[in-house]
Amino acid sequence: MTEAKPAGQAGTWDADTYLRYAAYRARPMEDLLPRIALSVPGSIYDLGCGPGTLTRQLKDRWPERPVSGIDSSAEMLRKARQSYGDGAISWQQADIATWRANPPAALVFANASLHWLPDHAGLFPRLFGDVVPGGILAVQMPMTGQAAYHICLHHVKNAPRWRERLAGVEPHDDPHPAAFYYDLLAPFATDTDIWETDYHHVLTGAHPVTDWVSGAALVPVLSVLNDDEKAEFIADYKAAETAAYPRRLDGTVLFTMRRLFMVAKRA
Repeated sequence: MTEAKPAGQAGTWDADTYLRYAAYRARPMEDLLPRIALSVPGSIYDLGCGPGTLTRQLKDRWPERPVSGIDSSAEMLRKARQSYGDGAISWQQADIATWRANPPAALVFANASLHWLPDHAGLFPRLFGDVVPGGILAVQMPMTGQAAYHICLHHVKNAPRWRERLAGVEPHDDPHPAAFYYDLLAPFATDTDIWETDYHHVLTGAHPVTDWVSGAALVPVLSVLNDDEKAEFIADYKAAETAAYPRRLDGTVLFTMRRLFMVAKRA
């Protein structure tokens, strides 16, 4: 599982572009995984599995359990099958907004996917309800609302050149505060662990932030533009990036992302 491919979100996802920063995108998973202690038998579901990199880690950690990677993107699932085959892991194309665990889950794992979906007040209790007693819901979501790259996207999208052309095309909303999710899950949990972490990624290249968001946040916008418009929009975004992300003394860019984590054990 890797950072999000948006189930239920329009857009064509390019696995190779997304994997450009695979090591950095895997860091939250590496921090989340050790917090999960499975004590009941049952299946594992990776929601928004993308090209399957981290789904493979779930299988490696729990080799005796059935593991399924769920994603809405046929391209991402093609990459997952190409890399990891169809034997040890079941790959399923589905929309997380309507997906149900069958059979019920010992672990529902969602690393940077649920922030693409609306109605978290309904979504999170439904997903937690598909977890067996003693099982785990483990979630990580980027907190993008105040992030410079997300502010750049809104500024460019709402500039006179693009305002009308991109009307109705919205990047994902920021997740709710931690207390919102605690209040949703705690009534059905014996234990709820919730925290936030800032990641400061050191990036290199001419426009590394644009390269990063081209694999995720820009996809819903670029998917409605023709090739000439895409090139123009990306050029505008690169200009915004240059102003928002000054170079450090060594020529790198410090790209900060805050992420929200939660691990809830079902009562």
